[in-house]
Amino acid sequence: MSESGGRVPRVAVVTASNRAAAGVYPDRSGPVVAERLRELGCVVVGPWVVPDGAPVAEALVRALDERLDAVVTTGGTGLTPHDHTPEATRPLLSYEIPGIAEALRAAGRDKGVPTAILSRGLAGVAERGGHRMLVVNLPGSRGGAADGMDVLAPVFAHAVDQLRGGDHAHSE
Repeated sequence: MSESGGRVPRVAVVTASNRAAAGVYPDRSGPVVAERLRELGCVVVGPWVVPDGAPVAEALVRALDERLDAVVTTGGTGLTPHDHTPEATRPLLSYEIPGIAEALRAAGRDKGVPTAILSRGLAGVAERGGHRMLVVNLPGSRGGAADGMDVLAPVFAHAVDQLRGGDHAHSE
């Protein structure tokens, strides 16, 4: 990761899944996200597998307390009665980054997954005690998580660098 001020980004992966958290089946999307982040040069914490809803917010607060650079969640962004990740995320955001969430939905749609536009995932910046952290909600399916990382990968280092106070790259 060439940007980010020389310090390797530390990123938590949080899987929001009631069934995976209960041990009904293994977490399938968190490891996909974690591997992609490692390929980007990040130090990855997790995946933390939690039930959807309040435990997602608790994981985000934990990441803020640990002064991580980013959290990428997977799961809980759909329309089922059990999908609450956006509602758990939004109150912790100081501001949203709508372009990321819009690009995630558009990329899925453009790849031939019409249901991608049903994702309610958010992206934004959470702040606490002068520390700023990127938060991105990805879909819970393995494919949706992988596709989401395809969208996020080209801008991830720049976003983290910007949150650390980096300047925009200038072309001469």
